[in-house]
Amino acid sequence: MRAIYEGKPVDHLPRQEFYIWEEALAEWREQGMPEDWAERNIFNFDPPGKLAVGWHMGWCEPPFVPAYEQKVIESQGDYEIIQDIAGRWLKVFTGRRHGFMPDYIRHPVSSIKDWVEDVAPRLDPTNAERWITLEEHCRNQRARAESDGLMTSQGLIGGYMYLRALMGPEDVLYAFHDQPELIRAMMERWFELMDAALARIQAVVELDEIAMAEDICYNAGMLISPAMLDEFLLPYYQQLIGSARARQKGRIGLHIDTDGKCMPAIPLYLKAGMDMMSPFEVASGCDVVEIGRQYPDLIMSGGIDKRVLAAGKDAIEAHLQHIMPAMVARGRYIPTCDHGVPSNVRFEDYLYYRTRICEMDH
Repeated sequence: MRAIYEGKPVDHLPRQEFYIWEEALAEWREQGMPEDWAERNIFNFDPPGKLAVGWHMGWCEPPFVPAYEQKVIESQGDYEIIQDIAGRWLKVFTGRRHGFMPDYIRHPVSSIKDWVEDVAPRLDPTNAERWITLEEHCRNQRARAESDGLMTSQGLIGGYMYLRALMGPEDVLYAFHDQPELIRAMMERWFELMDAALARIQAVVELDEIAMAEDICYNAGMLISPAMLDEFLLPYYQQLIGSARARQKGRIGLHIDTDGKCMPAIPLYLKAGMDMMSPFEVASGCDVVEIGRQYPDLIMSGGIDKRVLAAGKDAIEAHLQHIMPAMVARGRYIPTCDHGVPSNVRFEDYLYYRTRICEMDH
């Protein structure tokens, strides 16, 4: 893994997966996958090369302290309105929380008043309750990383993902134009909290990577303009990454995770110090071979089309023949599915895919 990050030769590309849906694993057991598949390592995954430090800095939701109460707001027969830990009201199937896209009814911030009175206090970096177990947690993780010779990675919610969780995907787009002072206030708090957390973590454990959940792209491009990213997000990213890198001798890599058509975003995140991007969603037009040619120093993870994995062995073979020889020659690539492996992928086809990956990755 270190060699991949440093652009050095490797005996094979890292053998990992983005993740596999629990629903897929349940289907695969019915299709003949042994119960001890993980212990037997039937998919030939490598041991992990990185250890997630795992301190709570958010990912898809902001790291609220205290979190919002999870509760049912209203029952509507087959549906119910619930409040989640991020303060959002969601319309969901009664009793179900996964496997579908809920309707988002409301988000916690609709005005400066909401922000100041209810939301900002839950993101206060001076709240001592937030840090009670941090030092012990980080010492334990440092010991694990040192014992196993692992790289260390700390994940955090990116600025766009954070703003979207606070205001909603549509309202936040209007807010960039109509309420820029609110956007800046929320981003100032984002920087203060993320910087405070990284400073405390780095006082205990040296980091190899900061992984940022962003999801700023959709199937046809970016959700905000490059000019708005430059104005409202990039300065905070540059300040955060610059401060983190200045705290330690070893260099910290920046990993940006965004779904969708990411090509327009790549040069912008390179300005923020990005080293790695994932997962290169093929349905949005991402081709890791072409992108890899354009950005030869970019570490890339993903790019294996989840739809092709569901299309059978011939389609899988043709897809891998396009990707693997070129990316093995290029290097700096971690072949994985372009998001979670879904339940419409058959066990025998996924096993074929993993077998062929391991035959072609060196």
